[in-house]
Amino acid sequence: MKRILITGYKASELGIFSLKHPGIPIIKKAIQKRLTPLIEEGLEWVVVSGGWGVELWAAEAALELRESTFPELKLAVITPFLEQEEKWSDEKKSCYTSVMNRANYVNSITKTKYEGPWQFKERDKFLLRNSDGILLVYDEDTEGSPKFMKLQAAQLAAGHTYPIITINAADLQNVAEDEQGDQHGDQWGDMDSPVNDTDYQEI
Repeated sequence: MKRILITGYKASELGIFSLKHPGIPIIKKAIQKRLTPLIEEGLEWVVVSGGWGVELWAAEAALELRESTFPELKLAVITPFLEQEEKWSDEKKSCYTSVMNRANYVNSITKTKYEGPWQFKERDKFLLRNSDGILLVYDEDTEGSPKFMKLQAAQLAAGHTYPIITINAADLQNVAEDEQGDQHGDQWGDMDSPVNDTDYQEI
């Protein structure tokens, strides 16, 4: 697998509305744990469409891996339309710009600003066609936007070799517990974070 597409929940679907939410580093760490063995086996590109949520955090996670351990890893950000960050807060725009500036490849599926939901469908088709597998941050018990991409990936996998790797609520909980152990504290214990089963049920 040379190119992996990463997608998952939007931040709002996880109840994350702050850049300082403790769930974000957990999601990034979980993605890095899945990416590391794939890179060691020859993965070259991480592909995202840069939406606010798992996609942008995945891009940051990939860039951190590139900077720390795997300088050969490349990041592609392929957006559904131009200026998708137009209505975001300044803080989110700053995050987005930082990722875009460090990506190895940046492009848009449609060369206009937002016109309609069809642009997201075109994005999904293009990204699935131009990747060798997908990593989804998605829990079957909590439906959300990643469900549609998973269904399309499953259709693709029925006819071709197309690995579908998922990170679910239990995986995130495990990473949170590992991090807690590493830090010798119980600071994750009472946090309102998306790694909690309760939060997943409430979404």
